[in-house]
Amino acid sequence: MNSIEQLLNKSQWSVNSYLNKDASEEKIKTIKSPDILHIATHGFFIPEKENEKTIVYSKDISLASDNPLTRSGLLLAGVEKNMKGNASRLPGEEDGILTALEVMNLNLDHTDLVVLSACETGSGEIRNGEGVYGLQRAFLVSGANNLIMSLWKVSDEATQELMIGFYTQLLTTKDKVAAFHKAQLELKKKYESPFYWGAFVLIGR
Repeated sequence: MNSIEQLLNKSQWSVNSYLNKDASEEKIKTIKSPDILHIATHGFFIPEKENEKTIVYSKDISLASDNPLTRSGLLLAGVEKNMKGNASRLPGEEDGILTALEVMNLNLDHTDLVVLSACETGSGEIRNGEGVYGLQRAFLVSGANNLIMSLWKVSDEATQELMIGFYTQLLTTKDKVAAFHKAQLELKKKYESPFYWGAFVLIGR
């Protein structure tokens, strides 16, 4: 994140960074339509067939079996307070789990790009005639025009290289599609396997 922030600052971008304990669910819910929203954290998606016994920290997924938007989300600062059996969370305090359902209520009407630098953020549940229910649908519904997300668990090192390459190209070309493609090609030179450079995809309106 520091490398990306430095790149943007050099190009006269105004950057607000929220790291460690400041990267909270409360903070992300107050953000209003940044040009780019970059989130680097852990993502999750729990298929319906696994919902009977799976628990993500404080959320009993079996109680949300009918809504895939509550079985997909991002883990943010403070989530450790909400591990099952931990009662340290204060009344009214967010639980640190930003579900796709909650993402739909974010204010991203004028956000050009959301980058989800996390594992499996492109996963979701396919419903006939309605597409994929998950984080990708949620961020587009919230107003974002474009979204970069991952389709499987990714290498942290390769992801960092891809993101730095993408922003470097974006600041030069001003073209998201070209910048993303170029960054993937550059990463492919180092890592032959698609596992490293093929996990992330760019979608948009």
